Amino acid sequence: MPLLTRKRTILAKTEVTYGTDPTPTGAANAVLVRNMSITPLNAELVSRDLVRPYLGGSEQLIASSYVSIEFEVEMAGSGTAGTAPAYGSLLRACGMVETIQAAVSVTYAPVSAAFSSVTIYYNIDGVLHKLTGCRGNVEIDLKARQIPVYKFSFTGLYNAPTDTVAPAVTYTAWQTPLAANSDNSSGFSLFSYSGALESLNLNFNNGIQYRSLIGAEDVLLTDRQVGGQIVFEAPTITAKDFFTPALSATLGALDITHGTVAGNRVQITSTRVNVNNPSYQDMNGIQMLQVPVRLVPSTAGNDEVSIVVK
Repeated sequence: MPLLTRKRTILAKTEVTYGTDPTPTGAANAVLVRNMSITPLNAELVSRDLVRPYLGGSEQLIASSYVSIEFEVEMAGSGTAGTAPAYGSLLRACGMVETIQAAVSVTYAPVSAAFSSVTIYYNIDGVLHKLTGCRGNVEIDLKARQIPVYKFSFTGLYNAPTDTVAPAVTYTAWQTPLAANSDNSSGFSLFSYSGALESLNLNFNNGIQYRSLIGAEDVLLTDRQVGGQIVFEAPTITAKDFFTPALSATLGALDITHGTVAGNRVQITSTRVNVNNPSYQDMNGIQMLQVPVRLVPSTAGNDEVSIVVK
């Protein structure tokens, strides 16, 4: 019987001990994803390179192996203010800490130590791949007239796949998203200028390194360089000059909220935005300003960006 591509499930659960499977379940840990792809085996090979009195290659032996997976998750809340969204464990495994203010909000902010990790179960029509010790990167992609998403990419430790019946999954924790438009997205501001926003992209650019040594095998988060680009209707210089702060490396603020009701709003905010090389681009005869940005921490650190679900 062929394996059907449409019959796939993803489970993810935070690990208590790094690399130890916490046994996610379909009832509590199902992840609702789209645009998913997996590389079930990334192997580093070493050749024996034997010298023999005849032609032919030598065997290649496995020196190390890991798994990588990518998918998108729709940007929405949990449905209840102060309750963590279903994707919270994924953000934490991308180098963020979760702070819950009961009945108010859940904030995700960067950290530089004590990184969380998750175990991911990927089941394709009865074939189970377990990825333990997963850490990864997240990219925020918000475009007008589309559903905003988190783009996740994870690297995990290889475990031998097995024939395992796909779990029954429950997606009730996942809220229906809203398309980005004037009704559903509000409060866009960059350097105190509120314009007509076309798109916002922020990539955490986490440095993810798989490491295999004698006595140690893990996935490490070694760096973070948050950056991206914002595209909005170009203002006059009088309305807002973005070229001067680009030349002077002046830092400014970024703010946008997506969602309309308590429990299903996501706010992206920063007071540490550095703009670089603004440029014009055409959109249906309208001049847009494309502004590359880099979000930089203060001397206190870990404060360049926050995601607030409220």
